[in-house]
Amino acid sequence: MNASVIGGGTWGSAFAIYLGRLNIKTQLWIKEEEIFREVQESRENKVFLPGFIFPPSVSFFSNFEEALNSAEIVFIAVPSNFCRNIYNQLLPFLSSKHLIVSLTKGIEEESLKRMSEIMEEIFSPYFSPQITVLSGPSFAKEVVEGDPTAVVLASKELELARKVQHFIASLYFRAYASDDVIGVELCGALKNVIAIAAGISDSLQFGNNSSAALITRGLAEITRLGLKLGAKRQTFSGLAGIGDLVLTCTGKLSRNHFVGFELGKGKSLKEITSTMRMVAEGITTALSTHQLAIKEKVEMPICEQIYQVLYKNKDPKNALEELLSRKLKDE
Repeated sequence: MNASVIGGGTWGSAFAIYLGRLNIKTQLWIKEEEIFREVQESRENKVFLPGFIFPPSVSFFSNFEEALNSAEIVFIAVPSNFCRNIYNQLLPFLSSKHLIVSLTKGIEEESLKRMSEIMEEIFSPYFSPQITVLSGPSFAKEVVEGDPTAVVLASKELELARKVQHFIASLYFRAYASDDVIGVELCGALKNVIAIAAGISDSLQFGNNSSAALITRGLAEITRLGLKLGAKRQTFSGLAGIGDLVLTCTGKLSRNHFVGFELGKGKSLKEITSTMRMVAEGITTALSTHQLAIKEKVEMPICEQIYQVLYKNKDPKNALEELLSRKLKDE
């Protein structure tokens, strides 16, 4: 099959390079005009993924019709706040023949929908979409460096996930199939909020004990919400759950951990994001999670404190200390 990758950011570029190395004809759509021109000239995305050259099997496009021409599988790697608009623009060029794979980790504001739910809302009136989501512990830079990586592909139809699994798997990029779309997408989104808390903790030099507690209790509240929404418990103990959570909370390449670390230094959110070209999904996801927790009546104390820090100007140190001083309870 030929592939299209929608999104010329870090993850989209890394995934296109990976597919290209498998000798898959890959068509990469890039929104930013300056990046599009640069990759055409140098075959390198110097803004988002410097130091890595696109293989000859990868070509570049700035319009959707050309980017999707001849593609049978479409990977969409754009930030969650742009997804609805992108899906609507892709609609005229997609059909039930396409395999559609979401690489985005987030929850839409206001609607509180996962990316696959937005896809179904937009695509289903016109055709029956074949949707799969990809998640798991996978820093883009390490994927293109060839470090062994394992991810999860989830679809409501397990055979569809297995079809994509066999298409993208390689010796150093192992893919597992799942039918728990809800759990996989929620884990991928919510771990970013916990990672901001972990970054604050590290910035305040609270130590490894604190980090381990945040990760463990963070997983507990992600699981509570997931089960309430119909996810499967085993997903949270797998790659999409604890695997991605540990990576994002401890890895030096984590954008969300970086945001938390800078918040812990006393910087404002506006000051931090003004220096970032890449998107830290945990910022918007914290707001969506706050709203979702209220709607579903699920206790999520860590996510709530991060919401207070990001949107109510709460002091980060006070937020973590308030977590530690909560009423004692059974685990």
